[in-house]
Amino acid sequence: MLGDVRVRSRAGFETERRGSHPYIDFRIFHSNSEIEVSVSARNVRRLLSFQRYLRSSRFFRGITVPNSSNILDDDYNGQAKCMLEKVGNWNFDIFLFDRLTNGNSLVSLTFHLFNLHGLIEHFQLDTMKLRRFLVMVQEDYHSQNPYHNAVHAADVTQAMHCYLKEPKLSKSLTPWDVLLSLIAAATHDLDHPGVNQPFLIKTNHYLATLYKNTSVLENHHWRSAVGLLRESGLFAHMSLENRQLMESQIGDLILATDISQQNEYLSMFRSHLDRGDLCLENPNHRHFILQMALKCADICNPCRTWELSKQWSEKVTEEFFHQGDIEKKYHLGVSPLCDRQTETIANIQIGFMTYLVEPLFGEWARFSNTRLSQTMLGHLGLNKASWKGMQREQSGSGDDVDPTFEEMDSDILPQEPRLS
Repeated sequence: MLGDVRVRSRAGFETERRGSHPYIDFRIFHSNSEIEVSVSARNVRRLLSFQRYLRSSRFFRGITVPNSSNILDDDYNGQAKCMLEKVGNWNFDIFLFDRLTNGNSLVSLTFHLFNLHGLIEHFQLDTMKLRRFLVMVQEDYHSQNPYHNAVHAADVTQAMHCYLKEPKLSKSLTPWDVLLSLIAAATHDLDHPGVNQPFLIKTNHYLATLYKNTSVLENHHWRSAVGLLRESGLFAHMSLENRQLMESQIGDLILATDISQQNEYLSMFRSHLDRGDLCLENPNHRHFILQMALKCADICNPCRTWELSKQWSEKVTEEFFHQGDIEKKYHLGVSPLCDRQTETIANIQIGFMTYLVEPLFGEWARFSNTRLSQTMLGHLGLNKASWKGMQREQSGSGDDVDPTFEEMDSDILPQEPRLS
């Protein structure tokens, strides 16, 4: 029953289907867990699951939910709606919004953005199918993950919305472009297991073999998203050709978030800007800019206010350290940035900002030199200074930046180290 079941695709690949993999108790990643799991290193891969089949949606269990037509909890409905009126503000507090929506930030925010951008009317979407799709997406994120969960997806989706509003983009993008962008943002880390690609490779997980150790997580996020799109029937009224095009282009966007390909995308972006040949009337150029926008949204946490950025930094470091703990426990060799005995949040953050965030957002500001771009760079500078202050307190020196980011090559760089 729990075999390797997949849905055959007429688009030329097999989607990852919900409920097709063994269940993992993710509490083994938490140091304070009371559960002891007896397993050897060679069997760790059997524990990893990418589908939480035990947590089926209430829609599929047939449970009637009072006032199910309302996304937001009645007690907080007014406050959450007030926040959505400012969804385009860069200081939007996704943690507060998640609390006000009783943990339904991804569903509530994405549904609102679909309506705000006129996508429901333009594409003649069935609102119940849309909600069903978004609920499935939200539930296929692992709430046990400190960082790679539905709140992170909602945060990235909100950031993507801010970028779509930028003058250069807003006057050039088509409804199709906006649709792809929001779906890709909401699903870009779908079913993330809370461990990185090197972990999957060294534990011989079948997904690493399936995707030949290349963009393993990103490929899985994409195929999982396609599986939910088909299962929901959200675009069943579209032609097969358009559905296949949508699936392919969503894949292009999600695959661009592979951090090991950062230099390649950044080099192309820089070359376009140096030549001044970007033409947003060209669909290929627009698609490339959307890829860069999603990359920015994915690692924009250091560009948020200190209050928000610091929370994200602590969450992603916690997730890294949990991976390191289990690697130690099963003698797998601790991955870079995952050893809580040798790493600090400050060192990791400063390295992340220096080698990944600053170069990307510097080029984005060249492309779109707006108030938002300057605000993001301003927060980035202030946040980096704050981490350096903490680093000096911890080490007595301001020059102890973790060299890991600079020295490691792309095949061992932690996949999607959304470190902030």
